[in-house]
Amino acid sequence: MQTQDRVTVNQVAEAIAASQKYLLSIQKPAGYWWAELESNVTITAEAVLLHKIWGTDSTRPLHKAETYLRSQQREHGGWELYCDDGGELSTTVEAYMALKLLGVPADDPAMLKAKAFILQRGGISKTRIFTKLHLALIGCYDWRGIPSLPPWIMLLPDNFFINIYEMSSWARSSTVPLLIVCDRKPVFQIEPAITVDELYAEGRDRVQWELPKSGDWTDLFLTLDRGFKLAESLNLVPFRDESIKAAEKWILDRQEATGDWGGIIPAMLNSLLALRCLNYDAADPIVERGLKAVDNFAIETETTYCVQPCVSPVWDTAWAIRALIDSGFAPDHPAVVQAAEWLIDKQILDYGDWYVKNRQGKPGAWAFEFDNRFYPDVDDSAVVVMALHQTKLPNEKLKQAAIARALNWIATMQCKPGGWAAFDIDNDQEWLNAIPYGDLKAMIDPNTADVTARVLEMLGACNLAIDNRNFERAIAYLLNEQESEGCWFGRWGVNYIYGTSGALSALALVAPKTQQQSIERGAAWLVQCQNSDGGWGETCRTYNDPSLKGQGTSTASQTAWALIGLIAAGEATGKFAHQAIEKGINYLLTTQKPDGTWYEAYFTGTGFPCHFYLKYHMYQQYFPLIALGRYRSVLGARG
Repeated sequence: MQTQDRVTVNQVAEAIAASQKYLLSIQKPAGYWWAELESNVTITAEAVLLHKIWGTDSTRPLHKAETYLRSQQREHGGWELYCDDGGELSTTVEAYMALKLLGVPADDPAMLKAKAFILQRGGISKTRIFTKLHLALIGCYDWRGIPSLPPWIMLLPDNFFINIYEMSSWARSSTVPLLIVCDRKPVFQIEPAITVDELYAEGRDRVQWELPKSGDWTDLFLTLDRGFKLAESLNLVPFRDESIKAAEKWILDRQEATGDWGGIIPAMLNSLLALRCLNYDAADPIVERGLKAVDNFAIETETTYCVQPCVSPVWDTAWAIRALIDSGFAPDHPAVVQAAEWLIDKQILDYGDWYVKNRQGKPGAWAFEFDNRFYPDVDDSAVVVMALHQTKLPNEKLKQAAIARALNWIATMQCKPGGWAAFDIDNDQEWLNAIPYGDLKAMIDPNTADVTARVLEMLGACNLAIDNRNFERAIAYLLNEQESEGCWFGRWGVNYIYGTSGALSALALVAPKTQQQSIERGAAWLVQCQNSDGGWGETCRTYNDPSLKGQGTSTASQTAWALIGLIAAGEATGKFAHQAIEKGINYLLTTQKPDGTWYEAYFTGTGFPCHFYLKYHMYQQYFPLIALGRYRSVLGARG
């Protein structure tokens, strides 16, 4: 695509108007925005398994899940973690399992292609622990090959060096129910009963049922696991009954009135599995609410049925507000006011799990989802504060009080190294990622550059302040995280383009004069990784291979991030990358559809680096609008 034509003010204005019109057209009647949060097919596969275990499969349109799963299979026979990754073993095994549960025979052409893909990559024995655990629930894998989770972990005091609150919020809310499941080691009888013996490359009768060795100090955990298993076999697990009761109480205490647990499907599915192990009935109100909460994450069309890993209305709404105002909407526009008032109503005024390690903080944050009292997060809260700050509401005192509460909470969530994490403070015991159960390497929630940058951007954009020493610590942390090339790592978005955009947006506001060199280095990195079509793109593979930083097919969201970062850097330093910015704007103009939207097939959101990725369907809408709006503002300011 050629991008040599000069961008005109009229072109930008027309693109902005079309995008604004589209955003307004999809605003919900209650005032919020909310679009699909797409992931790989394992979430849907595990939901199929859950309903089979509970016997509730006939009351859900799971035949449409078969159509969905078939539609996601690629020509090579596998299913992907993210677009064009070549297929992934564990994802493919879970999709195969779900199709079998739905009655698809092993000699179906799709199943034969999947089987060949799986066996070429080592079969079930090479899959992740969670895939094996799901298979074990229905007798398709042996519990001997699953790491033991001693339930007495529930009884360890909060100030002990290891306890459940040293796990990340997502690991904690998923693991506590698994303490019950792994203690009971159930094999549920389902209809129809299935086997997947054909997926063992070595043959089911030759499987060793042992945890893989690493050849380093972490193999110590394998010795501990053998000890745990011996104690289980001899019925010598200490405080077993008390531990199970504590885990059950923890689960019940953390169920939302809407039935959700933790705002994420893994925690919801695992909690329902735990209740099944404890012989709860499907008609129990607690179970009914939980199953209904899973239903609320489902997307059903005329032909397909899939389940999202999470939902993002607070996040989507805050960014949509920012996009509309940045692109020219009045701060008191009725659509903006309605959305802002909806956000204020969603502020969480309850104490959550964060309070265990942060006794100074008081409630006042926001979560990602509709309902998630126990797990608000710093990133959402900072973005909501910036969105509210930009609005003009009938009740300004109410808005300012909400912002003040959020600022005070965020200030208390600063970690010892100086940055901010997503959900907890000082949740950074790296060794937890080495335990056999933690093979997704997502057991902790340490401070990160992108979340820290968001907080600093909030302080600068909203003219807010925290203790000066802590502010300087945050700046120092962010500067220390800058890579040798000039970019920053993106924990929650793909990847260095995301991280660099956020860091530049922050430093341009809070340290434009003192950190010019760092800003210029970040901007120079963005310029040098611009694609020939004028856009920017970066593959999820950069998490596995950092040598691919900044490389990938152009997307609307990543192009917008780069532009946002470059515009911020230019305003801070006075050194605008005019040609790069104009080419990027032209990319957005030429890829915009007639209805004002953009489309990208690629996943640009990150759940767990290397293991779980997301496509936010609104990223491709509000981030380009923000970039275009800020570009127009710069044009106006510079005449």
